Amino acid sequence: MAIRYKTDQAITAQQYITLLNQCSLGIRRPLDDVACMTGMVKNSNILVTAWDEDCLVGVARGMTDFHYACYLSDLAVSQDYQGQGIGKQLQRLVQQQLGPRCSVILLAAPAANDYYQPLGYQHNPRCWILSRDQAIPDTV
Repeated sequence: MAIRYKTDQAITAQQYITLLNQCSLGIRRPLDDVACMTGMVKNSNILVTAWDEDCLVGVARGMTDFHYACYLSDLAVSQDYQGQGIGKQLQRLVQQQLGPRCSVILLAAPAANDYYQPLGYQHNPRCWILSRDQAIPDTV
């Protein structure tokens, strides 16, 4: 099996949903909301994919300014292909597209939390998340 990596291959929402159903990240994404999933794929400005023939087996997807910060919103590898270095290669290819001062930032899924430190990521306890249904108060 020869995995091919692409940095210029668009994917459909359905391809992405199928992949996410094959890994633990699927339970953390709105797979039943096709409009949302379509927007996630179409509005990403960095996307690296891994393919086994015509089958999408891995994705690194995010948003970046390419110079200072890259938010890697999804790193997904099909369960059947995990442990083969595909996730590492996807991240390397993301880094290769970024400028020399650009950091990669991500939120780890609970099942993948221990994956990142051995790769050189530094844990940062100062992350904050504001849910869409949470209004910012007028006064604090």
